[in-house]
Amino acid sequence: MTKLLVIDDEQSILETLRMFFEEKGLKVLTAETGARGMEQFTKENPQVVILDIRLPDINGLDILQTMIHTGRPVKIIMITAFQDMETTIVAMKTGAFDYIHKPLDIDQVEQAVDRAARIIEIDRKTPSLTSCNDPFAPVKIIGKSEKMRHVFKMMGLVCDRHVNVLLQGATGTGKELTARVIHMNSFCKNEPFIVFDCSSVVDTIIESELFGHEKGAFTSADQTARGKIELAGNGTLFLDEISQLPLKIQGKLLGFLQRKEYTRVGGTRVLKSNCRIVAASNQDLSELVDKGLFKQDLYYRLKVFTIHLPPLEERLSDIPFLVAHFLNKINRELGTTVTKIQDGVMERLRQHTWKGNVRELENTIVQALVGCRGNVLLKDDIDRILNQYRSEPVQGLESFTLAHVEKNHITRTLSQLGWNKSRAARLLQITLPTLRSKIKRYNIRPM
Repeated sequence: MTKLLVIDDEQSILETLRMFFEEKGLKVLTAETGARGMEQFTKENPQVVILDIRLPDINGLDILQTMIHTGRPVKIIMITAFQDMETTIVAMKTGAFDYIHKPLDIDQVEQAVDRAARIIEIDRKTPSLTSCNDPFAPVKIIGKSEKMRHVFKMMGLVCDRHVNVLLQGATGTGKELTARVIHMNSFCKNEPFIVFDCSSVVDTIIESELFGHEKGAFTSADQTARGKIELAGNGTLFLDEISQLPLKIQGKLLGFLQRKEYTRVGGTRVLKSNCRIVAASNQDLSELVDKGLFKQDLYYRLKVFTIHLPPLEERLSDIPFLVAHFLNKINRELGTTVTKIQDGVMERLRQHTWKGNVRELENTIVQALVGCRGNVLLKDDIDRILNQYRSEPVQGLESFTLAHVEKNHITRTLSQLGWNKSRAARLLQITLPTLRSKIKRYNIRPM
């Protein structure tokens, strides 16, 4: 039987809630003061508490904090007649399960209590995941499906071969992560790993970004600057979205790949670099070659060794492993403590059409954990998040494009993290320049 403790200085509220919830089969305890409420809490160990913020002896927020710090699996619903933003934020930040304004709507209170009791029961019945929460764990790709095992074999073959690598895969399949793992397992693992997103820089400065420039090369060039190739040294240069590289720069990159030599913009001195190029594209470069949008010779130079990364819909058996990994990772980054997964969650995730692939899955887990009120990843929360896509208005064919899905993911992630771009970039598994580029491209603004 669920124990409910109600702490409020209004006798009418105590009596009304006691009668209502006793008829529902709950054991109801009441207290008119904060001190008496804490006594009942300590002695009776209730699962759910309804707590008024304004009490005659103790501030309800102080009681909330004390109860939370006991570490007991209690759900505390705050109630108040004073509706102000600051108090609501403090209460929810401290750990309140819900926040309800007076005059009380008994249906709203019942829903909150029922949900709290249900989550506690689910928590009790659900075993914890085996913890692998190691903040020092090396970067790795999660997957045990046949297609991912093939990817791992291909990565193993190329790690110590100093050849260019082309990664082909849809948005969100983990191309940058794959490039990092190849680098970390190569002979040049102690050399730099440099990321350059070809879609994030305007055409007028992309040559300077790649090859560097000499002082005075152009109006704002007040000092000599090294480019990404030079920064990579004997390490790895990861060229993301290589299909977005302008044709003029494609020609200069081809020259570098052929001779391993280049010059800075505005310079004459020939520089050498032995960096390995790992390029990535979510478009079929062979089709772009046929359309005259990508240089054929450059394509052949890049595709010396090609790895195709499968979309998530072709590796659904990996979802449980990915979810467990993301729970550990996100708990670490957001300070959440979700270590359990309700029955039915995995099946619901397998049924979804993952247009944004692994990145969309991770973003879904982030959203669920941000709004979580306990230690269990709930099916209801996953349903609510995934059903958002169905409820969004259709705006022509754009609603079904990967770009539209990606825009939604980035917008939600930024909103949930208070527009902290650095944290958002880490959770989205993209570089900060790439995030800024996508914010600009999709015209994403704070809500």
